[in-house]
Amino acid sequence: MNMIVKVCGMTEADNIRQVDVLGVNLIGFIFYPKSPRYLYQIPQYLPILAKRVGVFVNESKENVLMYADRFGLDYIQLHGNESPKYCRSLHSHGFRIIKAFSIAFPKDLLVTSDYEGFCDYYLFDTPTTRYGGSGQQFDWSLLQHYNGATPFLLSGGINSYSAKALKEFHHPRMAGIDINSRFETSPGIKDAERIERFLRELDFSPSNQL
Repeated sequence: MNMIVKVCGMTEADNIRQVDVLGVNLIGFIFYPKSPRYLYQIPQYLPILAKRVGVFVNESKENVLMYADRFGLDYIQLHGNESPKYCRSLHSHGFRIIKAFSIAFPKDLLVTSDYEGFCDYYLFDTPTTRYGGSGQQFDWSLLQHYNGATPFLLSGGINSYSAKALKEFHHPRMAGIDINSRFETSPGIKDAERIERFLRELDFSPSNQL
């Protein structure tokens, strides 16, 4: 499958290097202090092949710009209640923006129209009582109600057994997937071999959409 694959929530240098060489498109770092995958210092290795994504939750624009500069971020992923105006402001600084939305009902997709033109990708995830991923899958059939122009990444509980379902899921705006906790040995540490097997089962070929 020709798609974007993002591996999120990485923290440790050697582990980042192991995943970087697999050919994934994006590697995400979480700058949200309440996350168990919070990255509080610069690892000795940062992705060279994959694009770097910083994940933020209701963070001040000044702090986002500071992290973006320190870590050489290519993308800013917003996982809180950030407004369309906030997204437009960061976009105007030249950053590519991924805005996350929790999807439980078709009506949850309506708000995405307010962000058209200010985001490069949306990320559709499972609702949770706290910010960030739940490790659970939502009902992908809800996305048949999405008819916006912005492409999206599919997130929420994707695991090593999801390859078949992903091959069978079709939507004209689906650009790729976001994987995290279901490929971990502990929070922030990914099982690179498991990711490699999953990519093989997915018949993965990196997307050139980035």
